[in-house]
Parts: sequence; C-alpha cells; structure tokens
Amino acid sequence: MSDSSTLPPARLRPEAELARDALSAPVLARAARLARWAGPDTRVDAGGGLVEEQLPAAAEQLGLSGDDAAAYASEAWRIAVDTGLVEITDEEAGTVAAGEDLALLTGGSPQDVLGVWLTALEAVLADASVPDLDDLVDAMAEGGEVDLSSLDWDPDAESEFLDGVLGNLYLLTVGEDGPGDAPVPLPALAASVIVPSDMGEPSNEVLEQVSDAMMRLDDQFRLLEPVGLVEYQPVDEALMADADEEPAAPVDEADVTRYGMVRLTPLGLYGLRARLLDAGFEAPAVGDLADKGADALLDGTAPFPPAAAHAETELWLAGRSPLDAARELLAAARGSDPGAPLRRLRCQQALSLVGAEAEPALREVLDDAELGGLARVWLTEHGARDVPAPPQEMVFWLTIDTVAAQLAAEGNSEELRALVEGLARQHSGFFDTVWRVEHPATPDVLEAMGRLHPDKKVAKEARKAAFKARSQQGG
Repeated sequence: MSDSSTLPPARLRPEAELARDALSAPVLARAARLARWAGPDTRVDAGGGLVEEQLPAAAEQLGLSGDDAAAYASEAWRIAVDTGLVEITDEEAGTVAAGEDLALLTGGSPQDVLGVWLTALEAVLADASVPDLDDLVDAMAEGGEVDLSSLDWDPDAESEFLDGVLGNLYLLTVGEDGPGDAPVPLPALAASVIVPSDMGEPSNEVLEQVSDAMMRLDDQFRLLEPVGLVEYQPVDEALMADADEEPAAPVDEADVTRYGMVRLTPLGLYGLRARLLDAGFEAPAVGDLADKGADALLDGTAPFPPAAAHAETELWLAGRSPLDAARELLAAARGSDPGAPLRRLRCQQALSLVGAEAEPALREVLDDAELGGLARVWLTEHGARDVPAPPQEMVFWLTIDTVAAQLAAEGNSEELRALVEGLARQHSGFFDTVWRVEHPATPDVLEAMGRLHPDKKVAKEARKAAFKARSQQGG
C-alpha cells in the first residue's frame, strides 16, 4: 500500500461502544485492575517491572493460577506502566503511584479511553514482533547482550511484515469485494504478503515461506487477541505434530479452519485505521463528510465503492432538507475539469435518494447545458409532468459525460463495454455526430469506445471520430 492512496472507507461503530469494548479487553482490564491494586508497598525493579516476590499477589488479584500466572501478571503490570495507568514515583526506591490516565478509564470521554487502549495496542504489537523468549535466552551472549545475528531476526523487517499483514486484513475488512466481517483463513492472509500478485502457481520455496509465515502469525495473533484487535481461531495443534505420530482423532483434510481463522473486531478496525492515519494514509470513515459541503461530498465519495458512497450520502442527506440538498448538490456538480463527470454521476446517485420535494431544484436547471440532461432523467423517473424533451446536443453531451464518469469510476469494465455496444447499436450515425460534442472528455471517451467495442469496423469508426474530436479541440 502506498501512503498516498485513498483506502476504502471504514464503517466504524460509535465511540462509546468501542470504548466499552476497549475496557473489557483482557489486556487493558488486567492492567487497570493492577493499577488500582498497587499501593505504597508496591515495588518495581530497575526496568519498571514488578519485583518477583510481588508477582504471586498480582496474579492472585487478577484471578490467575498455574505455571504462567506470574508471567501474565508481569505482562499486565508492564502494560499498566506503558499506558500511564501507573507511574514510577521514585526509580531508586522503586515506588509507584496511580497514573493520571487511570482516572480516564472511569471519568474520561470515550475518546480518552480509546487513547489509552491505542497505547496498549502499540505495546502489544511491539511484543508480537519480538522472537520467542526461549530463542532470546539461547541467543544471549556473554555480558547479557542479545546476539541478533544468531536469531536470524531483523526487528524492522519483522515489524514491517506484521504491519503488512494487518494492512491487508484491514483492506479485506473494508473492501466491498472482501469477506467483510467474516473470518479470513490464515493461509490466505499469509500468502497475501508472501506470494507475488503476478505469480501463477507458487513454487515449493514460496509455499514453504507461506507455511513459515503462518506459524509466525499463529503466535502473533494469539498475542493480539487479548488486546481486542482480532478474534482468532488458532492453527490446529495436530497440524504441528510430527509426521510419524498418530492423530488423536480423525481429521478432515479439507477443513480450512484447521489452519487458523482471523477476523478484525470493530475495535480492531478502529485501531488499525488510527495507525494508518498516523502513518500518513488516507483512511476515510463513513460519516466523515456528513457535516461538509456538497463539493466535499461529491469529490470525497468519487473513489468510494458504490455501497460506501451510498451510505456516506445517506448520512449527508439526513442533515438537510431535500430541496436545499438538491440545490447544493447541483451547484457542486458543475465544472469542466477532469473530475467533473464523476462528480455529476455521484450527484445523480445522491439525487436518486431525494424525494419529490426536490423537484423545484431540478426544474431550475433544465436549461443548464451541464445539468439539464440529468435533471430531465430525475424528473422523468419521479413521474413529473411537463418535462420538456432535451435538444439533441444535450442528449449527446450527457452521453459523453456518462461514459466519462463510468470510465473514471470503473475503468474498462464489462458494464461499460455493454454500454458502449448499446450506444453504437441504438444510434445510427452515432460517430458522425458525437465527435462534434463540445465536452472536454469527448476525445478520450471516443478513444475508449474504440478500445472497448468488439466489432473491428465500429472500433475503427470510434477511433476516427476521436481523431476528429481531438483536432477540433486543438489537441
């Protein structure tokens, strides 16, 4: 992903709902509980971690037991320190006090709570990019320093790998062609960052890399689930057993869920979008344009998928009367710049959501060269009476404008190919007339028709008409 590209808009839950999810996430809930438990007798070591003799009491406070209880308590304490829920008051004495941010969890706004959670998320993501503790111990050199070369571990590369996976998971969640709220198979997610897009059948070497990536992601998603970022079904342990071991129970080899399934939670969607924005990406959310002008709505939704554009437009219309909204939309749709045809298409789609109360606004632009055509379409579709027939030059102008908008929105799609074939078939002498249309996009539209039409004779006529149009416009 390029940080200059605009991502599909995310549909976020209300912040109050997300804040409740953040407070109930095990990582933050445990950190908050330890922050409230800490008192004058609590002591930390030089690194800010709880001293070893206090870990059993911390684990008991969290209701933890078993061999890993102390480790989980230590992790919860570190999150409390990292998020500012606990502050170290005297490093030499190792004393602590409640941090200023602890009060935000009960008395702050939803945005305050989410800010604390985002800090916790960053800490967990940093942990997820670190090798297994046993590997670190093995790589410990004399003097207590870690020999990174023996780990075959590049911290920047590991962080970049995880960011790439999470970025792809975000795209799959917000994209209209993706699974949306449905879980994603771990092999597919691993392959999305390993297998080149132009590769046909992956080689054995690439498949081995995908398998290794899956195992790394299995460990990482197990760490990321407790912070509330994802819901994760881990890889079946039987898949990691030795080949000569008998499985404990019959297994279905075709069951893809055995290889791990991951889904971004609503809170996770919020968190990844916040990280993308911080990284400089254009990561819009549905509702961002609701309080903006019609010009911002039409330009902003231009790259949106249809369903997202529809949702954004509905929110924008909800705050305006139908007549005022129609007038504002029509005014914003004017223009001869390259983006104008797509603006008018988005305007037409927005007006389809406006009721009959908007009719006066459409009648006001019947004589407008740029808007008269779409106004007649709207009035006819809404059963208005006495709609004047459009002059021929307006019909052809609207045709060019419509094709130009479709080209900008969809490129050379099958729908556009069908539209081009229909236009050439329905209008005899179409290309003899259309090249004269005084629309900035006429040459480009005719060249596109020459590319798209399957009949070589018709395609040649379109290319000849494009040449005439370009010559007429001085191009």
